[in-house]
Amino acid sequence: MPNVITAAVPPEATTIHTPTDGLASGWDHIPVTGGSLPVYWARPDAEGLYPLVLVVQEIFGVHDHIADVCRRLAHLGYLAVAPELFFRRGDAKSIADFQVLQQQFVAPTPDAQVMTDLDNTLSWAGDAGGDIDRAGVTGFCWGGRIAWLYAAHNPRIKAGVAWYGKLDSERTPNQPRQPIDIVPDLRVPVLGLYGGNDQSIPLASIQAMQRAVTAASRPCDIHVYSDVGHAFNADYRQSFVPEAAENGWHRMQEWFNRHGAGATP
Repeated sequence: MPNVITAAVPPEATTIHTPTDGLASGWDHIPVTGGSLPVYWARPDAEGLYPLVLVVQEIFGVHDHIADVCRRLAHLGYLAVAPELFFRRGDAKSIADFQVLQQQFVAPTPDAQVMTDLDNTLSWAGDAGGDIDRAGVTGFCWGGRIAWLYAAHNPRIKAGVAWYGKLDSERTPNQPRQPIDIVPDLRVPVLGLYGGNDQSIPLASIQAMQRAVTAASRPCDIHVYSDVGHAFNADYRQSFVPEAAENGWHRMQEWFNRHGAGATP
């Protein structure tokens, strides 16, 4: 990761602030069905054509941590864009109650709508200095699940990296398929990064996903940190595990480079 500044925060959280030196960054809006999609973006300050990464939020929206991930990627030479995918439901950043977020933001948001919003974000990024021929997607928690789905949806991207995204859960009209269901449809290689002690993603489901991608001969890799729980990259939470986060960050870079979405062509 680039040099970071660790802020003074309550003992239950650690927040990392990546400097904007040498970067251009900010918020923009994309016209989409149902309104104007807010996106946070960051890239190197110099003009150029940059590989791009779609950064898919956690359940909590595009909060400071997700914006910081964009800046970390920008310091590596990417145009990183994080769309606020729950904007039609309100501001997820303002809600701390997980059940409220699940019921009022996640459950009513159709996967099909999310896929279209990401398509629109990719198109916007291509007009904003991003090289769509070197595009990847990464996501965290809720966004990790979405990264798997988007890898089956859009063959234009080169690679995906899913950080502790659920692999199998209840099917609903808005979420009719789970990542384990779409393995035969995967069009691009996905790296999954998971914790072996994740109480919300059973190890059995991770192992089932490993078997599924192997049986389908999909170019995917799932790495499990055996003694780590959920959200190990979330530096603002007690779940943060610096060693696993750093290792996953390097694995993500290597994966993007290997599959044509790297900052070094």
